[in-house]
Amino acid sequence: MTSENPVLAPRVWDVGALCRAVADTLQARFNPVAVRGEITGFARASSGHCYFALKDAQGQIRCAMFRRAAEGLGFLPRDGELVEVRGRLGVYEPRGDLQLVVEHLQRAGQGALFEQFLRLKARLEAEGLFDAGRKRALPAMPRGIGLVTSPGAAALHDVVTALRRRVPHIPVVLVPALVQGADAGASMCAALDALYAMARAGTPPIDVILLVRGGGSMEDLWAFNDERLARTIVQSPVPVVSGVGHETDFTIADFCADLRAPTPTAAAELVAPPQAQSLAALERLAQRLQEGLQRQLDVRGQRLDQIGARLGRPSGLVQREQQRQARLAGRMRHAMLLKLQQLAHAQQALEADLPLTIAHSLQARAERLERCALRLDLLAPQRVLQRGYAMLADSEGRIVSHVRQARPGDTLQATLADGQLALHVQAVAPR
Repeated sequence: MTSENPVLAPRVWDVGALCRAVADTLQARFNPVAVRGEITGFARASSGHCYFALKDAQGQIRCAMFRRAAEGLGFLPRDGELVEVRGRLGVYEPRGDLQLVVEHLQRAGQGALFEQFLRLKARLEAEGLFDAGRKRALPAMPRGIGLVTSPGAAALHDVVTALRRRVPHIPVVLVPALVQGADAGASMCAALDALYAMARAGTPPIDVILLVRGGGSMEDLWAFNDERLARTIVQSPVPVVSGVGHETDFTIADFCADLRAPTPTAAAELVAPPQAQSLAALERLAQRLQEGLQRQLDVRGQRLDQIGARLGRPSGLVQREQQRQARLAGRMRHAMLLKLQQLAHAQQALEADLPLTIAHSLQARAERLERCALRLDLLAPQRVLQRGYAMLADSEGRIVSHVRQARPGDTLQATLADGQLALHVQAVAPR
């Protein structure tokens, strides 16, 4: 029987102690650690923690990103996306698995690009290109919609489908452009300039422009951070709506546009109110128009009634004038008779003492007053009408005393001694 060499015998570890020892060794040897790899199996738990694996051609490592770190993500990681992570390498003791606890995650190469993005954003913001005061409201019902995107992109299908569903009657003018790559910025600027020329000329009418592209990595969307494109967007004569990438993606074009939509489909829906909504609005306008016309008809009807009532007024005016003249004549006769009586009494009282010439003078005055009373009675309107004359009035009840007050085609009302006649003016011949 051979005895075991105590120097060569391995230490017997408890499982948990060995896991902790390995974790301590990793901590001392590697952490903090930065790793580049492709995401696979990405999942977000209800707790907010994210779990996935990073892999390349030679290996794979499990990763966990707890909620506190995951809340700082500026995008939604997707399987197959190349990313760079920073974190702590350790051991998940319940399973004894090697695990990378991720504290920061970004798309591969995003660091330098993101810094470039922030510098350009700060400079353009300082120039006022992002000011809310220069941004315009979207038209409630555009006559035409301009569209800039790649003809082979899924975004085109999404936008056309949404517009066809909501506003099939509104024409859409597509100017194709590159939306990815080194030449994409210049291509989109040229497409926008073409739409601007159409909008200014009004042929065809374009009231709003959509600039759209589907999702992708920061590198894929980099053309929308082109400075020339930003300055072209702010020169648009009509509102521009950007719909680039996913809801978490932001580009310089989004900040320059009059309105940013989270997706291409959302951009189309923002400029295209549902057809049912437009029809309902038209129905409300038609009802208001009908009510307004009915009110006008009611007002005009009342006006006609008032004019009709006033057509009978000339006879009333003549009658009132006749009554006034009769009262004046009566008062005049009474005054003259009274005066004559006074003169007669005076004559009787003084007759014995006055010379005959004075008596004759009083008699002459009495006769003169009598003749005045007779002439006044002869001048009364009713007496005039009885001699074959007539009093003319227009449709408003105004007395017509000159030919210049009437025109051919007018209707006049003639008041005679025993009634009224409606006359139609055929010609006017002033002297």
